Order: sequence, then C-alpha cells, then structure tokens
Amino acid sequence: MKKLATAASILFAASIPFSAIAAYTVTAVSNGGSVSGKVTFSGKDPAPVPYTVSKDTDTCGTDNRKIDFVKVNKGALQEVVVYLDKVKEGKDWSKEVANIVLDQKGCEFTPYINIMRNNDKLKVTNSDPVMHNIHTYEIIGKAKKTGFNVSQPPELKEINKTVKLRRGAGLKLECDAHDFMHGFMFVAKSPYYAKVGADGSFSIADIPAGDYTIKTWHGTLGQKKGKVSVSAGGKATVNFKY
Repeated sequence: MKKLATAASILFAASIPFSAIAAYTVTAVSNGGSVSGKVTFSGKDPAPVPYTVSKDTDTCGTDNRKIDFVKVNKGALQEVVVYLDKVKEGKDWSKEVANIVLDQKGCEFTPYINIMRNNDKLKVTNSDPVMHNIHTYEIIGKAKKTGFNVSQPPELKEINKTVKLRRGAGLKLECDAHDFMHGFMFVAKSPYYAKVGADGSFSIADIPAGDYTIKTWHGTLGQKKGKVSVSAGGKATVNFKY
C-alpha cells in the first residue's frame, strides 16, 4: 500500500503544470532585509558592432547601424539585471512590469532592454510602415532557443504573445526582416530584481531573512552568481565583476 501511495504521489506531481510548481506567491514581508552592490567591467570595452542598413531605407535610415552590445560607463557595466534566484514567496510585484510594450519604430526595438514578468503577455507593436518579423530566443547559457517567431506587417499594429521561460532568465530579440535590429528582455520569475544604474549600482529591498543565490544577467556577456545571507532588517552587500 505504501508503494502504491508513493507511485500515486509521483504521478500526481508529474501531472501538475510546471508553472504551478514554480509559481511565486505574494505574502506579507515583515522587517525584510536588503542587498546592494555594484557591477563593474575590467579590460577593454568592446566596440559597437556595425551593421549595414540595406533595405527599407526610407524608414530605417541610410546610415550604418551600430549596436553597442556591451556598454561601459567609467568602469561600470550597464544594462545588467541583478536578481535573487528561485525565490518562492515574498513582496508584491511592482507596477513597472505590468502591460509591457515592445515597439518597433525606425527599425529599432524600443526600449533596447526591458523587463517583464514570466508567464505574462508581451504586447509587440509595429509603428513602422514596413513589415517586421520579431524572433525571440530564450537565452540558456551559451545556447539560444526560439520562443516565438511571427511576422508583423504594417497593417498588424499589435500582437500579444505569452512569454514563458523555464530555464533561461531572458530573451534575445531580433528581426528576421532586418538583421540590424537587436534587443533584450529580462524575464522575472519573482519581484526580487534590480536593473543597475549609470554607476553600476543596484539595490533589492524587502527580502525575507534567509540564504539566497544571487545572479546577474547581461544579454551578451551572460551570467554570474554568488551567495548572500540576508538578516531581518539587515543590509547585505554583493559586488560582481565582468
């Protein structure tokens, strides 16, 4: 009987959708702590990558497009998101991740980097009088896996796609119709994240006391991770260097 119960439990667990198992629960956080720090870059700052604008020049422009995939400001790495990994419960989500819109305007993704919540819908708009083809890739280590790939002619002003990442922390955005269009989307699985400021600094607050894995996410340079212990009402510090 015990073996049957165990087998039944396994079958039941296997039948639960992944999203239900990994769901984040909003709870009251009393006397939460915080973690802050900086993300820096050492060595030579890579130059922007040039692309030739070879089509739809009336809309996209005639100048070569330069994409700065690694932006550094006085030693501080830009466009990095720092987050606590696999947090199951805690503070409520901020309003900034609700109703995220990705626009294609002037043959550019606007904004270049954005943040949305996992399992939410992403609204993609086309403000250009030309066809775009948005192709998203889930970034998994050094590999990329297609998320969705859809054409958007100018008459289709808006599409909505659910983004559901299981292994990765973010998306690479490309346009198959224009190889000079690039962007990124961090996909948050809990509200415990922060995008670094101009000086590379970050701060994450209202964290329940405990031990956590803390990670960085940069669309081009990848991820780094560390460990942090947060005490009730305490202030922890973690720095990262690329």
